[in-house]
Amino acid sequence: MQSRSAIVIGAGIVGLATARALALRGFSVKVFERSDRAVGASIRNFGMIWPIGQTTGKMYDRAIRSRNIWKETAPAAGFWHDPVGSLHLAYSTDEWQVLEELHEAFRKEGRPVRLLDKSAVAAASGAVVTEGLLGGLYSEDEVIVDPREAIGALPGWLAEKLGIEFYWGKCVSYISDQIVYIGNDEEYEADLVFVCSGADFETLYPEQFAQQPVTKCKLQMMRIAAQPADWRIGPALCGGLSLIHYNSFKAAPSLAALRERYATEMADYLEWGIHVMVAQNGKGELTIGDSHEYGLTHDPFDRDLINRKIMDYLRKFACFKDWTVAQTWNGIYAKLTDGEADLFFSPEPYVYVINGVGGAGMTLSFGLAEELVEGL
Repeated sequence: MQSRSAIVIGAGIVGLATARALALRGFSVKVFERSDRAVGASIRNFGMIWPIGQTTGKMYDRAIRSRNIWKETAPAAGFWHDPVGSLHLAYSTDEWQVLEELHEAFRKEGRPVRLLDKSAVAAASGAVVTEGLLGGLYSEDEVIVDPREAIGALPGWLAEKLGIEFYWGKCVSYISDQIVYIGNDEEYEADLVFVCSGADFETLYPEQFAQQPVTKCKLQMMRIAAQPADWRIGPALCGGLSLIHYNSFKAAPSLAALRERYATEMADYLEWGIHVMVAQNGKGELTIGDSHEYGLTHDPFDRDLINRKIMDYLRKFACFKDWTVAQTWNGIYAKLTDGEADLFFSPEPYVYVINGVGGAGMTLSFGLAEELVEGL
């Protein structure tokens, strides 16, 4: 019996996850990517697979499902990963209260978290500033990959192991009646077509996207040079500002009071959507960020003000052997404005759009793709 066919448009993490899920369900899959390689938001992030930021239930389960796929795939595909966990730090009594409340709530939910005192934090990471430190919340769930390496390696592995065909430098002009058109000369037909175009709303189905509750988010990030003598920071580190960024932390009753204090004392940070985290890749480099600006059109230039604020706040809770900034960049991703975590709709029969995973693409895409494909 001949297998059903599918075309996936976009080779970022959502497209790769969708192609994988389809192939595992027996589809013959082709992936079309307009660039010679993926260069969008999927390679411009921390590389954090971040279940701790997802609310309990469907979203946390989806994140764990994705994390398990990453842990299985990384050694098979030959790219680095580190199940090092995460560490949220507290330097004030209200931050510590939030961490205590989260520890209680997360433990009841069965999450693998531990509340650490100052000495235990210092033992977990030699990169933490201990002056004024009250303690931290450690989670075992989180995994780090290098997104440039991982997104670069996945297509070759998917092609070899699952027979997925990749077509690079092919910009899809339009889709009609299950036929994908590339310019005036090429056309490809499939039983199902999946549009995984990320922040590109303009090329395919712009009218339908205009009716969706979706915008774009620009973030600024930096990379610090590889640390000397193979020095490692241990878990991914997060300052207090990260507590008001993730929906899962709303489980803490005192979070609203903490947010109010930040709004009074650090209004400029909230204005630019800045919260500060750091993760270390396999080369020893440190990825730090980030900020959040929302709108459909963004200034292509980075703001030095934002980068300086990120660095200033980072120095409050982290200390490194080498602070040399090697790279700076910005990324843009699709973000839903209605509070939902994904966008899935059919603009025409047998064509499906998968988008809107926001800044959690690395965390959620594998699990989301499997859920959606299973439901077809």
